[in-house]
Amino acid sequence: MPSPLANRNVVLGVTGSIACYKAAQLASGLVQAGAHVDVILTHGAAEFVTPMTFRSITHRPVVTNLFDLESELAVEHVALATRADLLIIAPATAHVIAKLALGLADDPLTTTALATQAPLLLAPAMDAHMYQHPAFQENLATLKRRGAYVVGPASGRRASGLVGAGRMVEPQELLDHVRWMLGRSGDLAGRDIVVTAGGTREPLDPVRVITNRSSGKMGYALAEAARDRGARVTLVAAPTDLPDPVGVALHRVETVREMRDAVLATTHYADVLIMAAAVSDYRPAEVADQKIKKEGAADTITLSLLKNADFLPELPSSVMRVGFAAETQNVLANARRKLEEKGLALIVANDVTDPDSGFGVDTNRVTLLDAQGDEELPLLPKYDVAHSVLDRVLHLLQQRDVAEGPVPEDRTRGETSPARTTPPR
Repeated sequence: MPSPLANRNVVLGVTGSIACYKAAQLASGLVQAGAHVDVILTHGAAEFVTPMTFRSITHRPVVTNLFDLESELAVEHVALATRADLLIIAPATAHVIAKLALGLADDPLTTTALATQAPLLLAPAMDAHMYQHPAFQENLATLKRRGAYVVGPASGRRASGLVGAGRMVEPQELLDHVRWMLGRSGDLAGRDIVVTAGGTREPLDPVRVITNRSSGKMGYALAEAARDRGARVTLVAAPTDLPDPVGVALHRVETVREMRDAVLATTHYADVLIMAAAVSDYRPAEVADQKIKKEGAADTITLSLLKNADFLPELPSSVMRVGFAAETQNVLANARRKLEEKGLALIVANDVTDPDSGFGVDTNRVTLLDAQGDEELPLLPKYDVAHSVLDRVLHLLQQRDVAEGPVPEDRTRGETSPARTTPPR
């Protein structure tokens, strides 16, 4: 599956802030993701970073002067504006945001912004006091009302020495927002997908839990890949150390009971449930109210465990179910049995004893199994594995659509549904 940025035309406006160095990192990330990046530097930005920096990264001319005879804008000031799929201004200073709010067009960047029909993404960066000023807040609110998509700013220590809001967000976070925005017309657009991730925890006492080794990386990769293909994604996540994914409705849970409740609440209108979480098979029969102390206790302790009930039978029958089988032996046989016993449309099997595809790593080697047969994939990054899984899911959905006809009216979600994820404006 190609990146949602592949062959897309992105205009990156860079304005005069010390955060310009982050814009260079952003440009590099966009290019690596396959985008065609045209950079416009304001006069202030050129005081911090040179055009050669961005030309070296993008391998394209950098626009700095509205009246430069060598610039595309000198021939037709809407040239970049017309072909842009997205206009990003990062960093976006208070000065440029004020000009955009007033509709001024006195340099290449503001002229392009006024002429383009492409979505506008702003990443503000400025002094904390400037960010808090009522005039700036009014200007920012004006742009939001007009449809601008604002990311950040983050809080922290500023170049001035002040601590507060005003830091430009990190390039990787911006890239995630860009993938989301440009992926909205992907092949899963209009589909609702719920993904579970991480390892559930069952408490022994207020301090200790029974859990497993799942890091949540595979589930998070699935959520991000589905988002990048236009799906409305809900992620039900047991505890992980991973950052919250952009553009995904996140529900945090801990126990199997909490995961059950969240899954049942979010799959009412879902097309697909992808169960990548490692769900605890057992829970302690008794949970101590206070921390269990070892002082004065025996050298051994016996735990009585109860089996957690499988909540898959409680799901709506309309939801396509995709499971995972993390096995240590007889991988395919165990996965095939789970596929049939649980009535899954697809199962993803892997051997977690393999150091390249076990817990906590960024790669995976899996086999996809469904009613038509097996497909063994090579060792891949988990994000690429996620796209392979989604390719198969999309095929199964298309087959179901042909067999069942149009989606019933009671499964059609309205725009006001709280589970629908739409980019904030």
